[in-house]
Formats: sequence, C-alpha cells, structure tokens
Amino acid sequence: MHDGRKGTAMTKDRVPMLGAAFAVLVLALLVLLDLLIPPGVAILTALFGLAPLIACAVVPPRGTAAIGVLTFGAALASGAWNGALETTQHNVRLVDVALVSAAAVAISSVRVYREHRFEQMSAIAEAAQRAILPVLPATAGPVVAASRYRSAAQGAVVGGDLYDCYHSATQVRFIVGDDRGKGIAGVEQAARVIRAFRQSAALGATLEDVAEEMDEYLGGFFGDEEFVTALLVDATRPGQLTLLSAGHPPPELVRGDGTGTLVDLPAGLPFGMSVGARGSYVSATLPWSPGDRLLMYTDGLSEARDTDGRFLDLASLCPDLRTGSLEQALESVIEAAERHVPRGRLEDDLAIVLLEHGPHAELTGDLQAHRPLGGRGGRVLRNVTS
Repeated sequence: MHDGRKGTAMTKDRVPMLGAAFAVLVLALLVLLDLLIPPGVAILTALFGLAPLIACAVVPPRGTAAIGVLTFGAALASGAWNGALETTQHNVRLVDVALVSAAAVAISSVRVYREHRFEQMSAIAEAAQRAILPVLPATAGPVVAASRYRSAAQGAVVGGDLYDCYHSATQVRFIVGDDRGKGIAGVEQAARVIRAFRQSAALGATLEDVAEEMDEYLGGFFGDEEFVTALLVDATRPGQLTLLSAGHPPPELVRGDGTGTLVDLPAGLPFGMSVGARGSYVSATLPWSPGDRLLMYTDGLSEARDTDGRFLDLASLCPDLRTGSLEQALESVIEAAERHVPRGRLEDDLAIVLLEHGPHAELTGDLQAHRPLGGRGGRVLRNVTS
C-alpha cells in the first residue's frame, strides 16, 4: 500500500510538469506558424491564448500565470514580425490574450481549491472507513489470524463486506460477513453488523445465541430488502472449531498435509430475514489440528468469474493457502482471484480471513474451564477431510 501511494504521488507531481511542457509546446508551434504564414493570409496571435488555457487544467495558478506572461510576451512580439505594432487590431489581440490568460489563472485557482477540498474529504472518508473495518489481532488464544480487503467501488477503501474478532479470557470468536449494500452505501450497515457482533459475541453462551441476538438487533435497522450473510467461528478450544452459517458461503478447511475441502454447514437465513424465529440457526463442530488453516471469505472470491463466465475454483487455492505465512498465503489468494477475472478487476467487494491453529497454543485456566462448545445441534462434520 505504501508503494502504491508513493507511485500515485509521483504521478501527481509529473502531471503539472507534463501539462506545462505541452502548453509551452503548443505556444511554440503557434508562434512558428505565425512566423511562417504571411500576415496578409492570417495572423494567429489571438490563438496564443490556448497555451494558458491548456495549462490551467493541470498546472497550479503560479505556473499558469508564468505561462500566461510568456504567452503575452509572444503576442506582443508578434506585432513586430507581422508589421502590426501600434495598430488597433494588434491591441485588440493583446487584450484578448491578456484576458484569456487571466481567466486561465482564475480557473486554475478554483480547480486547485476544489482538489484540496476533495483530498481533505477523501482523507476523512478513508480514515472513517479504516476505523470501521478493524485490524484483526495476529494471535487470539490458540489462533493465528490474517485478513485482507479489496473494495470493488472506485475511491472506497471498504464497502459492505466485513470481518471482526472478539477475544477475551474465555472466548475467541470471528465473523466474516457480506452486507447487501455496496461501496460507501454499505459502510454504515457493515459498521452496524460489527457492532452487533461485538455486543453479542461477548454475551452469547453459544454461537446460536450470538446469531439470534445479532439477527434480532439488526432486524430493527434493516429494510424489507436488506440483509447480511455471515459466517461465525468459535475457536476458543484448541483442536476444535465451532462454525455457524447465516446464509454465507462455506469456509475452506486446509489440513496440515495440504488436503482441503469446503465445510458443509447447516444452512441458516441471513441476518435480517429471520427475526423472531428462535432456533433457526444451528452450529457445527469439527476437529482441527496444529497447522490446519481455515479460509473465511465473501462472495467476491467465490463468485469471481473469468471472461467465459466460469467461477473461480476454490479447490485450486489449496496450494496457495499452504504457501508460507498467513500473509503470504492471502496475497497468493488475491493474486489468483485477480488473474482469474477480466483485466484483474474484481466486480464485487472481497474480504478474506485466514485462521491457523497455532503450533504451541496454551489456554488460560479460564479457557480450560470453559464448557464444551457447539450449542444446540452441534455436531462433527463427516466431510471435512478429503
């Protein structure tokens, strides 16, 4: 990200220089044509004002003013080689060039002011978006975690996709969700979902309780056509994962030996669509060992399509998920997704979280005493290994 911003800054610095060079080049060409064309055929002095007009589009006011002065000097000198000094027509041309140059400086000043205002608002919006999307802890209890986000909305850092982690002395819980809203419009709902998760994850005894409380809370804010899918994961106890899906794509479990599969979870309605339907969410419990990794993602990954409309094969990501550190693995996954889609541009927001069972996880006494997880209907899946 730092390199990208540096490159953008360098590009922004070059644009005014290139714009000024182009404006001076246009002025030079007009002067050359004016010298070559006989005065009886045409006098191009009035066209010299094109140079500051070109400059004002990208050059700061001072630079535009300098080009305007240069242009006026060239217009003044043109009276000599055109034999028009002290004529009424030449004076009119000089006034025309002076007025156009002054207007160009004014336009440049307004443009720069608006650009500064836009940069300020963009910086505020980016800071707000980054504050909404939390940074996951590198380790939480027995879990090592990493995350990545790609917004499909131009100019937006985050959109409707989200992730978060709640961890305490007794619980380690994660969420990955996908709000129906996109871009900036989805940021508000994403923040509300994260707030609901933090409240419910801290109080809910089971993932079912967390899901039902979140659904009830969010239902009061969502409209008839608003909802959010989510995957909840409880990784409090080493060697055991409890998962719950609220209409969300299934996670991919990759074992330490490199084999992987999509985890088939009981289907639950997205949050906001089952308000008041107690017992509609069911969790599942499965074993995982040190070195195992779990990929949680939004449909920006699972629904990434190539030019022929074929979805990205998530099974093909297993080698990437076992590559190096979690950070390196996520970068490999994103690169694979970008290679798969046309022009490397994702059409939907993408949030991905990669969890790994730490090799030397130690539990506190509170965690050791924590009751078995899984909740109502908790069970061990049979199809989690390939």
